[in-house]
Amino acid sequence: MPKAVLLISCPDHRGITAAITHFIYQHNGNILHADQHTDDQTNTFFMRVEWDLTGFDIPRDDIKQIFAPIAQNFHMEWSLNFSDQKSRMAIFVSRQLHCLFDLLYRRQAGHFDCDIPLIVSNHQDAEPLAKQFGIRFCHFPVFAENKTEQEHRQLEILTQEKIDTIVLARYHQILSPQFVQSYHNRIINIHHSFLPAFVGQKPYEQAFRKGVKIIGATSHYVTADLDQGPIIEQDTVRISHRDELEDLIRKGEDLEKMVLSRAVRWHLQKKILGYGNKTVIFD
Repeated sequence: MPKAVLLISCPDHRGITAAITHFIYQHNGNILHADQHTDDQTNTFFMRVEWDLTGFDIPRDDIKQIFAPIAQNFHMEWSLNFSDQKSRMAIFVSRQLHCLFDLLYRRQAGHFDCDIPLIVSNHQDAEPLAKQFGIRFCHFPVFAENKTEQEHRQLEILTQEKIDTIVLARYHQILSPQFVQSYHNRIINIHHSFLPAFVGQKPYEQAFRKGVKIIGATSHYVTADLDQGPIIEQDTVRISHRDELEDLIRKGEDLEKMVLSRAVRWHLQKKILGYGNKTVIFD
């Protein structure tokens, strides 16, 4: 059953919800899910509405044009997506493969409704895993002197493969502002939540030496400001004095997999709206 998903944000004003739901009703649409939120600090209204296209009397290619006057009237920023149009996702990874394997398994198990045609890496460690899942693997060794050139090559391949979402599954390279701008709010990153307390290499070793009692993971959209993008999901786990360094690493990697998978799933389901440096995550 094909569905349409409408995401909107606009200045809060009386009658927005009524206008949207009436538009769907008058064209014989059946609303399946609707969720909304108002940010009182900025007077901004957010809404996600999903409806069944069975019997909807506007051809899908014409919905945007016919809805546009309503959007213009309320000064909306909006997007319309369809459930049977699968996202095409590329995964960038370095040498730590736990998040990559988890994403590939979840896609194979049907947890993600997307295609993953491409894995990109600055190392070759992930190549056997890519072959195992039948996915194209592209190796781009990155050094200071070739970084710009390699990014240009990566963007060319992403365009060839019609990629619309990028997941950094422990990709240990900083993307240039130009690269990030090409995929605004479409690059999802995962990292441990020790930042900025334990920056640099081997954060779990630093945390172990400090005797931390909680470790965490954060998934966020990538912006030009390193690790400062809008947060999508976070979680934590308790640490005991009985935990050794290996336990911290295991718990941390498990947490990273769960947090990243939630963020990717919500993004694919069109349940996220970004505004400023925040996100609204719809039910």
